[in-house]
Parts: sequence; C-alpha cells; structure tokens
Amino acid sequence: MALLETRFDSQTLGLSLGMNVILPEHAQAWQEPPAVLYLLHGLTDDHTIWCRRTSIERYAQDYNLAVVMPDAYKSFYCDMAHGSDYWGFINEELPALVGRWFNVAGDPARTFVAGISMGGYGAMKLALSRPGRFSAVASISGSLDLAAHIHDEWDEIRNRAFEAVFGDIGAVPGSRFDLIAQLRSRPRLPGTRLYLCVGTEDYLYRDSSAFRDAASAAGLDTTYEEYPGAHDWAFFDQAIRRVLEWLPVEPLPGEELQGGGS
Repeated sequence: MALLETRFDSQTLGLSLGMNVILPEHAQAWQEPPAVLYLLHGLTDDHTIWCRRTSIERYAQDYNLAVVMPDAYKSFYCDMAHGSDYWGFINEELPALVGRWFNVAGDPARTFVAGISMGGYGAMKLALSRPGRFSAVASISGSLDLAAHIHDEWDEIRNRAFEAVFGDIGAVPGSRFDLIAQLRSRPRLPGTRLYLCVGTEDYLYRDSSAFRDAASAAGLDTTYEEYPGAHDWAFFDQAIRRVLEWLPVEPLPGEELQGGGS
C-alpha cells in the first residue's frame, strides 16, 4: 500500500486542510480503478487518527480499495452555525477533488463511507442526504441520536463544540440534524446497505440501537452487530476490520490475506 499524507487548500472552507489517503499497489489496481472508502474521524480527532490508532493501512492491503481520510474539525460534518461549511466540503468539494487527483472508482456501486462516533453521524448523514451516492455505509459507535442527548451534561469543551455546530442544541430534535427524524420521513435508500456496530459498554450504545430500529422500520437493508467493548480504539480497530470484511469488495485474488497476521 501507499500512504499519502497530503495538504491542500479548500475553496469551500477557505483554509488549508490535511488528508491521508491509502492507495493499493497491487497489479489489479492498475487494471481496474480501486473502490473508494471515505473514512471519517470523531469529535476529538483529525485526519491522522485512523493511521495512528488502528491498523487500517495493513487491513486495507488485502483489498483493491483506496481509503480517503479527510479532516473535518469538530463540525459533525455540517455547515456550522458558528464556523465553516464542512457539509459543503465533505458533500461536494471533497469527492470532486478525490476524483480529479486519484484513479479511483467513480460509480456508486464501488463508493463507500464509514466513520466512528461523530464520523458515524457524518456517514449516515451523507447516506440519508444523498441517496444513491454510496452502496455501503457504516457507523462504528456512532453518535446517531443527537436528540436523545440534548439534556445530557457534557463538559464545557463539548458544549462549546455543539453550540458552534448546531447553535441552539435544543432545536436539534426534528431538525435536519436529527437522523432519526430523517429516517422516519425519507423514502428507502435504493441500492444502499447499512452497517452498524457498537460495544455493549459504549456510552453511545443506545444511539446505535435506536438508529437500527428506525432504519429497520423504514425498510432499509441494515446489518447490526454488538459485542463487548467500550468507546475506545481497541474496539474501533477491531470494528474497522469487520467493516472492510462486510464491504462489497472481494479480497485480492491469488494472495494469502495479510491483514490479520498469524
């Protein structure tokens, strides 16, 4: 695999951003553009976190798959009430840049998005807002039911972050930021499969189970897994490997899988 650490100027945001990209070096990648997974970080992280805290680079080498890891600050992948337009960046500018700069698949059947915590929210927000763009969408320990947390007591840093994104956090229920409300009002997602996983000791456990129930009620193709674990990188590292195994990308032929070691 090739790991590219890039910086570029975002026209949407008006600032310089970082992005890490994993590209396959296997011969098959030269014959067929690799599928692409947009992999989103959580609230306290940045574009480097997946490579620093998990073995994503090692796991991805078993597939003809590019992995794009952008920086989105503490934006919840939204146009912030008091900040920058990260939804415009992640939804429009980023895929256009990736398509110009890298030889990756452009068809929805081979385009995926996943994320942890805040990134799980971003992944599902993209799926619900842009039906047909992604064939597979995954949330790991996602913050998927914001309306259920409006009365929670957060520390001052998180409260400021939420206010910067949403303005009045009390106005989130039923708004465009409320994914559960969107599930109840939007039609099915044609050709899109959803994957949810969460640790049974995770403080956001109920978010994933509530989203699962709403997605099932909406008739969406949803796979749900829970197993022992907390909201930490030990769980996330295990979960991202499961996500890669779930994605509709075949392991590279003629080679023994290397990701798991021996």
